[in-house]
Amino acid sequence: MALNFVMNCRKGSCAVKNEAYLQTMHQKIFIVGFMASGKTTWGKQLAEEKGLPFVDTDALIEEKIGMSVKDFFAQWGEKYFRRMERDVLYAQLSKQESFVCATGGGSVCQPDIMDWLNRAGETIWLDTPWEVILERLHQDTTRPLAATMSDEELKALYDLRCGYYGKAGRRVKG
Repeated sequence: MALNFVMNCRKGSCAVKNEAYLQTMHQKIFIVGFMASGKTTWGKQLAEEKGLPFVDTDALIEEKIGMSVKDFFAQWGEKYFRRMERDVLYAQLSKQESFVCATGGGSVCQPDIMDWLNRAGETIWLDTPWEVILERLHQDTTRPLAATMSDEELKALYDLRCGYYGKAGRRVKG
């Protein structure tokens, strides 16, 4: 982006490119919401529209540990996964100045994470209706919590987590 700015500035369109460049500097956007709400899909679209890099905490974790989230859950459990999630969020924030980040569905339910994300950047809750999420979860076998919980247990978890998601700066209907 900066190189493009310099090249276009030499061609005489400096003011327009400078403004666009400045608008994306230090822009951190965190997409929060329940599993299967569409955070990754929506986040990629938003990143493309804004000209920002896209990151997904689950993908970063899988890259770091060399196994799927589902396998990590099976081997180490949710407690250790949440620690890994927290570490990845902190590392991402310190490593990159601007990005759109799809967070894990349970990451913001950890102590102080949502407050921290709100201070660090913009948070957007992708509020997808429960019926849509449940339909998606029935078709997806890669989600460790969904594989071990009944629909009623998942709904209770969804209701609980909505209280955390509601702390986001913005809410978008999914």
